[in-house]
Amino acid sequence: MTQTPHKSTPRWADLSDDVLESLETGRTTAIEAMRRFIDQVTPVIADQSRRKAIIDAALNLAEELNIARIEFLRSVIRSAGQTLSKE
Repeated sequence: MTQTPHKSTPRWADLSDDVLESLETGRTTAIEAMRRFIDQVTPVIADQSRRKAIIDAALNLAEELNIARIEFLRSVIRSAGQTLSKE
């Protein structure tokens, strides 16, 4: 009996799964951090418009940091995929 060769998933696919899991963990961590930040800012800043401005600025910062993180991870995956495809 001849067996057909078993195709295994490429190593870069495993790396992609790890990165996606890391992104999800980072997302939930960022959400929890923002909740803690809002909980800390709310009692300290009585003026609702100032509080909203500060929270909006923090949300924008978190979004920019997350975008930078995603771009970095995409670059790592791209480089790893290119390196592994040369092997």
